[in-house]
Amino acid sequence: MKLFIDTNIYLKFYHFTSDELEELNKLIVLIDEDEIELLIPEQVINEFRRNREVKIADALKKLRGDNLEGTFPVFCKEYEEFKKMNKAISEYQENKKALIDKLKTAIESYKLKADEVIEKLFAKAILIEITEGLIQRAKRRFDLGNPPGKNNSYGDAVNWESLMLEVNYGEDLFFLSDDTDYFSKINNKNFNKYLSREWEEIKNSKIVFYISISDFFKENFPDIKLATEYLKDLTISKLEESGNFKTARKHLYKLSDLHDFNSNQINKIFNAVLNNNQILWISEDHDINEILFKWVDDYSSFLGEEAINSFKSKVEKILDIDEDELPF
Repeated sequence: MKLFIDTNIYLKFYHFTSDELEELNKLIVLIDEDEIELLIPEQVINEFRRNREVKIADALKKLRGDNLEGTFPVFCKEYEEFKKMNKAISEYQENKKALIDKLKTAIESYKLKADEVIEKLFAKAILIEITEGLIQRAKRRFDLGNPPGKNNSYGDAVNWESLMLEVNYGEDLFFLSDDTDYFSKINNKNFNKYLSREWEEIKNSKIVFYISISDFFKENFPDIKLATEYLKDLTISKLEESGNFKTARKHLYKLSDLHDFNSNQINKIFNAVLNNNQILWISEDHDINEILFKWVDDYSSFLGEEAINSFKSKVEKILDIDEDELPF
């Protein structure tokens, strides 16, 4: 699945949005697992870095101006509730000042959580570099009056032409933006008719359009609630299907970096260990043995005595086998 996310979607994470940063963490997992190819035109990165501080400055201005009203009629002052409210307002103002001070430090050093997650996404994406030929294509589009584009700028045209060049013939593109340049003039829930028709005629495929990341996930990955949980479940499934020692080791190591398995997850792991010889036989290796027995100690209440005894018994038999008898 090829996915494009417009600049304004990234910038919302520095302003006000109903989307959570966890949505971007989900994207990182899906990219790592080859479920999604994220396309980043160089123009998007440039626009993002130019406008980051603009969005942050506006958000800080609104935060500073969001004051609780501390003026009360004099007849309120004899009541206990007034004293509690006055104290709460004072604490609110103190905490807001401390928060803004911390934010300013994080903003200046690019240490906001949004910075960390978005830069990680950019690093994992497929970069479409700006070339002179690409600029000429975008300029011609803009000069002819063809969308997208506004305000004497052809940055959107550069993005569009970048995607036209990068996406293969017959391949759909999932497109996220809330820029009105891409909206249908009749229904802003639909994609611009001129652009969708152009894409279909040239690419023999379609644009699948969303105005938010949450809408994209609801329709395409509705079962993913948290990125870490999805990664655990996906890695466990791959562990269960391990067809050789190398892949079994790879998935066990990946799982060892994750934490807080639920009962279903840890039981799936040990069922895979007990029923897949590609996993069971490497349990004699010190590093794998250490991982598995740590899980036994940490999750004994989830596994139950019968499963633990069965696991220990099988591992002991393997450790007693002579090296010449090992099946490799």
